[in-house]
Amino acid sequence: MPTIEILTIISFGFFGSLGHCIGMCGGFIITYTSSKIDPQTSRLVQSMQHLLYNAGRITSYVILGALFGAFGSLWEATPLMRGIMFGIAGVLMILMGFSLSGKIRFLNSVEYNLTNKKWYRTLFQKLITSPSKQSFFFLGMLNGIFPCGLVYAALVWAMVTKSMVGGALVMLLFGLSTLPALFSFGFFVGLLKQITFRNIMINIAALVVILFGAYTLYKSFRQFNVHFKVETTATTAMHHQKTHTHEMQTLHNDLNKSEQNSNKAQDNENSHHSCH
Repeated sequence: MPTIEILTIISFGFFGSLGHCIGMCGGFIITYTSSKIDPQTSRLVQSMQHLLYNAGRITSYVILGALFGAFGSLWEATPLMRGIMFGIAGVLMILMGFSLSGKIRFLNSVEYNLTNKKWYRTLFQKLITSPSKQSFFFLGMLNGIFPCGLVYAALVWAMVTKSMVGGALVMLLFGLSTLPALFSFGFFVGLLKQITFRNIMINIAALVVILFGAYTLYKSFRQFNVHFKVETTATTAMHHQKTHTHEMQTLHNDLNKSEQNSNKAQDNENSHHSCH
C-alpha cells in the first residue's frame, strides 16, 4: 500500500474520530462506562476494560474490511474494471466528504439506526449488564457494526484494494487511528464535546476524504487511459495481422497461378514433341 494512502487513512480516522465518532459513539461509551465500570477500581483496570471494548470494535472493522476487500476481488482485474471501481469510489468519497462537512445530506440518508432492531437491543442489554470481562470485547464488536459514515468511507477504500488482506489492513489502520480519541474520551470529555472543536476536526476529516476522493478519481483516469491504449494497440496489431494475412494469401495465390501457368506450358511443350 502506497505511503500516501496509509497517511491518508490514518489522518482521516484520527481527525474524523475527534469530530464525528465522539458525536455518534460518545453516548454509547458513557452508557457502558457508567453501567459496567466501577469507579472505585484502579485506573489500570478501567483502562484494560476500555481497551477490550476498543479491541472488539476494531475487530469488527477488520472483519468488515476483509469482506469488502474480498468482494472487490471478485471483479475482473482489468484496467477498465479498475477504472470503473476507482471512479465509483472517488465519487462516493467526495460525496461523503461534503456530507461530513454539512454541505449536503448524503450520509444521513444511508446511515441506518440498528437500535430499532429487537435483536440489537436484546444483545446490547445482555452485554451491558454482564459482569464478565469478555462482555467489553463483544460490546465493542457490536458497536463496530453500527452504521457510521466514517466507516462507510473506510470500507470503500477497503473494497478498492481488491484483496481480503488489503481490506483488513485498511480497516485496521482506520480503527487504530480512532483509538486515541475514543479511548481517552472519558478523560477529555469537556474538550471533545465542545462544538467548535468538533466542527474543526470534522471539517479536517471531510477535507481529507475529498482530497483522497480526487486522488482516487485521478487513479481512475489513469486506468481508463491504460485501457484505451491497450485497446488501440490491440486494434492496430489486429489490423496489421489482417493486412499481413491478406498479403500472404495474395502471394500464395500468385505462386499458385504461376505454378499452374508453368505446368500448362510444360504440358503444351510435351504435346508438341509428341506430335513430331
